[in-house]
Amino acid sequence: MGCDRNCGVIAGAVIGGLMAVFGGILMPVGDMLIEKIVKKEAVLEEGTIAFQNWVKTGAEVYRQVWIFDVQNPEEVAVNSSKIKVKQRGPYTYRVRYLAKENITQDSETHTVSFLQPNGAIFEPSLSVGTENDTFTVLNLAVAAVPHLYPSAFVQIIVNIFIKKSNSSMFQKRTLKELLWGYKDPFLSLIPYPIPTTVGVFYPYHNTADGVYKVFSGKDDISKVAIIDTYKGKKHLSYWPSYCDMINGTDAVSFPPFIEKTRVLQFFSSDVCRSFYAVFGAEINLKGIPVYRFILPSLDFASPLQNPDNHCFCTEKIISKNCTLYGVLDIGKCKDGKPVYISLPHFLHASPEIAEPVEGLSPNEEEHSTYLDVEPITGFTLQFAKRLQINILAKPGKNIGALKGLKQNYMVPVLWLNETGTISDEKAEMFRNQVTGKINLLGLVEMILISVGAVMFTAFMISYCACRLKSIKYEANESLHL
Repeated sequence: MGCDRNCGVIAGAVIGGLMAVFGGILMPVGDMLIEKIVKKEAVLEEGTIAFQNWVKTGAEVYRQVWIFDVQNPEEVAVNSSKIKVKQRGPYTYRVRYLAKENITQDSETHTVSFLQPNGAIFEPSLSVGTENDTFTVLNLAVAAVPHLYPSAFVQIIVNIFIKKSNSSMFQKRTLKELLWGYKDPFLSLIPYPIPTTVGVFYPYHNTADGVYKVFSGKDDISKVAIIDTYKGKKHLSYWPSYCDMINGTDAVSFPPFIEKTRVLQFFSSDVCRSFYAVFGAEINLKGIPVYRFILPSLDFASPLQNPDNHCFCTEKIISKNCTLYGVLDIGKCKDGKPVYISLPHFLHASPEIAEPVEGLSPNEEEHSTYLDVEPITGFTLQFAKRLQINILAKPGKNIGALKGLKQNYMVPVLWLNETGTISDEKAEMFRNQVTGKINLLGLVEMILISVGAVMFTAFMISYCACRLKSIKYEANESLHL
């Protein structure tokens, strides 16, 4: 009887121990299994989960636009007063709804090339008004003249057409015209075959971004989605030195198994440069744990603050010999037009930049850029890209519309917030296919280890107690004898 009981207790302890050991073994085995599945499904080739989401994004992507409506155009043009602006918006468009085109796999180089078609659909229900709302904004064509035609003689000739068309420093334009293009009156009078359509995003509709060539990850998963070439080139030809490099992915996804210490690099074609993001926080997005990576202020810092940015400072006058920060001159990739990019409301910019403008209120929460990335797969499940488009207006003594200016103005035209969040349906699918299975495996591991450890401990205590009782009983029997 005692033997049977002891044997049962020992058997229980052995079973508990085996369960704990099995749970411990399952941890590295499970991790290996997860890694194997992720490496297979993260490859950009027909039939994988990554490819399916990559061809056409699973998120609804919207571009919200706020226009800076100038309240005192005459005062600025005549007296060189501070520009008073009033933010109006958001006006919302649905973008990135078109699937990638001309997808071509190259099995030899393990790359895939594609075009990303551009399109924008106005969303009235998500907007404060219509595309016919009008604004007083900088005259884009007039402001560009001193930059495109530095010759005094040419400026005098061009000024004849500016006067003839009654064009001034500021103009009234509808939202649709400002964003997507309008026939400029003074450019239309010039008797030379030059482009006459002007717009902040023009040309956009019926165009495509690319060709991109990215690594598929088939031979090396750590390179998946990283851009190899853009428009057939490995460099941009806009910036000197390493600033001209095309780094990272297009931010839709990153190589899997992301750690908080990793710096995420991505390329933005509309800003004509590569950026990087650093870990900011852990977020729970629709039941999926994600890492939020943020665009640091150092991305727009001056070379004094961040020496790595020395090659992004291509002009010395406006930047005061590269000591000012917070704006980026992208004129070289915009056909010489005086276009400058910043964060909205000149967030993280030198006070001198915003000094001639009234009506701005930079806010870290509303105006910063971030990416929410699922760390195991590397998929971006939510993002907010926030940028401001500014035009540099400078005095032009040979141009009547600009001769009243006594200083340079970094004129904010608009800022945009391009956002995308994984849909509820896709989030549920992601939880079921990825995080749910990983969590279940982790739960099984913990149950096996916990229950096994408890069983082993309990049965061993029971066995020791039983042995102690048996020894006492035998000792008492010996005394009686």
